[in-house]
Amino acid sequence: MIEAIVTDIEGTTSSLSFVKEVLFPYARTHLADYVASHADEPQVRTLLDDAAQLMGGTPDRAAIVEQLRAWIDADQKITPLKSLQGLIWLDGYRNGDFTGHIYEDAVRNLKAWHAQGYQLYVYSSGSVQAQKLLFGHSDFGDLTPLFSGYFDTHIGGKREADSYRRIAAALGFPADRILFLSDIREELDAAREAGMATRWLVREQVPNLDAEHPQVADFDAVQP
Repeated sequence: MIEAIVTDIEGTTSSLSFVKEVLFPYARTHLADYVASHADEPQVRTLLDDAAQLMGGTPDRAAIVEQLRAWIDADQKITPLKSLQGLIWLDGYRNGDFTGHIYEDAVRNLKAWHAQGYQLYVYSSGSVQAQKLLFGHSDFGDLTPLFSGYFDTHIGGKREADSYRRIAAALGFPADRILFLSDIREELDAAREAGMATRWLVREQVPNLDAEHPQVADFDAVQP
């Protein structure tokens, strides 16, 4: 019996185009100015130091900014980058430059599952802050009350089974009582290896005829 549902974001609750055509370009455009204005703040300084370590200890701020841009262009799941993007997006949401895209079927079903007593969680490569901003400033208003918690790559990579084992331990549910929703096969493989139930969202993909995970076109087809 499923008691908790963990959902991915990109391609699952939200369109890939919103992330790639709105959020990523916004962060890239404002990156240098944001770093210049906030580099002395402890949180930002720590993120820049973490990025520098990944670059081999490069101390030059301009070089770090260029590397961060390169990681954005390559859609790298680098933890300090994701955290810094979240801070930049915070300004964008607050300024009303955009709102978070969420599919209508996802909103409707998340609300229904919450009302039925399922515990809802998010696991995304985007930072926890970015996740809260997306759902907190969505096209449908503030959806954060629906969720009991959020996970990002601080708990581990999304294609690693141990990450899902850690999530199950954090939730306090046996893995087989947790349903994971994603549009990425490798993530679903890792969740299944950890013992979770899975559903493959193929809303923006051609269905895979050889899929080993149940495929659904949208949240209306998900039966917890």
